[in-house]
Amino acid sequence: MSFELSVVTNTPLSSIDELDEACEIFLSHIGYLPKGYESRTGAANVRDSVPFRLFVNCLLKRRDKVWLIEELAAELETSKPTVYRHINKLKSMDLLDFTQIEVSNNMYKKGYRLRYDNLAKAWNFVEAHVGVAMENYRKTVDHIQKLVEAERRK
Repeated sequence: MSFELSVVTNTPLSSIDELDEACEIFLSHIGYLPKGYESRTGAANVRDSVPFRLFVNCLLKRRDKVWLIEELAAELETSKPTVYRHINKLKSMDLLDFTQIEVSNNMYKKGYRLRYDNLAKAWNFVEAHVGVAMENYRKTVDHIQKLVEAERRK
């Protein structure tokens, strides 16, 4: 599964004591909250946006709950396709777990929650993916360098 993550020079947010503020900056840094999101969607501000509320209000603040897409759509007052779009971003980073939830007799649906109910533990998966991606970039850079050196010898 491919993933996208913005890596920017940043200062740890350990001086920020307010959860929503720290999450807003962090989620913007990693590229989960695109710049100008609220102006494109009509949200009054980033904290009122669907991706922010999904991550912070549903997945972080209610870690004990396994969410069905329909429940998230109702909670966030949005459509299921919109919820899926943001869930898929988080899944691509490997931050989410899913489980089958019985909704009626032998009828199951996927329920989502933060992996291990713990952002710090879930983030280990993101770091592992970044490590693999960086190793692959290194192999590509080394290969390009070899090609350049071969060109010079001609």
